Amino acid sequence: MLAAGAPGPGRARRFRGRRRGPLARGLGAGRGVRTGAVKAALRADLLGAVARHGPGWVAGQRAGQLATLAGRGLDALDAYFTGYLPQLVLSVTVPVAVLGRVFLADWSSAVIIALTLPLIPIFGALLGWQAQAATERQWRRLSLLGGHFLDMVAGLPTLRAFGRARAQTDAVRRMADGHRIATMKTLRIAFLSALVLELVATLSVALVAVPVGIRLLGGGLALQTALLVLLLTPEAYLPLRAAGSRFHASMEGLTALDEALTLSDSAPRASMGQVGTRPDGRAEIRFESVTVAYGRTTALRDVTLTIRPGERIAIIGPSGAGKSTLLNLLLGFVRPTGGRVTVGGVDLTDADLDDWRRQVAWVPQRAHLFAASLADNIRLGTPDAAPAAIATAVHVAALDEVVAALPDGLDTPLGERGHGLSSGQRQRVALARAFLRDTPPPRRWCCRPPANWSPAAPRSWWPTGRHCSPTSTASCGSRTGGSPS
Repeated sequence: MLAAGAPGPGRARRFRGRRRGPLARGLGAGRGVRTGAVKAALRADLLGAVARHGPGWVAGQRAGQLATLAGRGLDALDAYFTGYLPQLVLSVTVPVAVLGRVFLADWSSAVIIALTLPLIPIFGALLGWQAQAATERQWRRLSLLGGHFLDMVAGLPTLRAFGRARAQTDAVRRMADGHRIATMKTLRIAFLSALVLELVATLSVALVAVPVGIRLLGGGLALQTALLVLLLTPEAYLPLRAAGSRFHASMEGLTALDEALTLSDSAPRASMGQVGTRPDGRAEIRFESVTVAYGRTTALRDVTLTIRPGERIAIIGPSGAGKSTLLNLLLGFVRPTGGRVTVGGVDLTDADLDDWRRQVAWVPQRAHLFAASLADNIRLGTPDAAPAAIATAVHVAALDEVVAALPDGLDTPLGERGHGLSSGQRQRVALARAFLRDTPPPRRWCCRPPANWSPAAPRSWWPTGRHCSPTSTASCGSRTGGSPS
C-alpha cells in the first residue's frame, strides 16, 4: 500500500545492507534523535569514505561536487526526516483505524474503502518512478554546476590571463539555465502527481458516498451511520495523499543520500577493530617488484628499490615517470597492483598506516595551506608543538624574514590555500612543518620539489644532516635536470 513512498529497489537494498551505518544508527537510537545528529553522522561517514579513498582518488574528483553533496545534498534530507517519515507512520495507522471504525458501522462501505485504498499508492508509484528519474537529472545538473563554479573561481586568475573569464561566465549561465529547466520539469511531475492522487481520492470517496446516499434515501441506513461514514471516509485517503506529496519534496535529499551511500560503499574498508602491524621507521624500506596500474596507464612497472637507514635518495626522471606514485606508495596513499612495499619486513598493505605516517615528514610539490594562522599551518602535523620548537622550525626553513614582515607574525591569519604568501613562501611553510615533525621523529623524509626546482639551488630543498635526526632517511623526487647532492 505504501509503494508510492518507498525508495526504489536498488536504493532499498542499499538501505537494508547498511543497517549498521549512520542512517540506521540515527533512526534506531530512539524517538528523541534529532535530524541534525543524523545528518552529522552521515557527513562523518561520507568524509570518512573520502579519506579512505585517499588523496589520489580525491585529486581526480571535482571538489565542488563533493562540497555540494556534503552540504546542500544532505541538508535536503530535512524534508525526508521531518516530513515524509512521520507522514509515513500516519499513512499506516490512520487508514487502518478509520477502516476498522467504518467496518463496525457499515461493512459494505468498509469493503469499498479497502478496495480503493491501494489505488493511491499504485498511481503514486507509477508517477514516482518518473519523478525519481527527473530528480536524479536535476541533482546531476546541480552537482555539475557547483563543481564547475568552484573550479572557475579557483582558476579565475588563469582564466583572466588567457581572456577566457567571460566565456566561462557564459558556461555557468548555461548550466544554471539547464538546472532551472530540470527543476521545472521535476515540479511539473510533482504537481501532476498531486493532481492524480487528488482525483483518485475524490473518485474513491464518491464510490462510497453514492451507495450511502442511495441507501439513506431508501431507509436502509440510519442518518447517524451515514454521517459517520461520510465524515470518516476522506480521512482514510488523506494521509496517503499527503505522504505522496511529502515524498516528492524529499526526493532531492534521497538522491543525494543514494550518491553518498554509493561513494561510501565503494571506499576501501577500514579494519574492524584490528590494528595493523606498527612498522619501525628506522628500519630498511624495500620496493619488491612493484607495479602500479591506473585506469588508463601503468605508472610503475616492476620497480625494485632498497632504502637503508640514514641514506639520502634522489628520484629523478621526466614528468610522468612515476615519481609521485613512488612517494605515494611510501606514504600508503596508493596500493601496488603487483609486488609489495615493506618497512623492516612489514608490508605497508597490512601496516598501521596512521602510526607509519606519524614517522614520516612529507613536503609535497604544492603544499596546501588552510585558512588559519601561520603558526597553526606550521604545527599541522604536531599540534602540541611548543612555541620554541615552532621558532626553530621557522628559522631552519628560512622563514624568519617572512614572519617578520607579517603584521601579526606567526599569528597572522592566512587566506584559503595560503592566500597572502607567494608560492615559494608556501613551500617554505611546508618545509617548516616537516622540520617541526623531525624533533625527534619522524624518521623518514619524503619531499617533492616544486616545478621550478633546478640544480642551481638544490640545497635549499634537500634536508641535510644538519637539519634532520641522525637516523633519518630522506627520499626526494624531482624532474630530470640535476641531483640534490
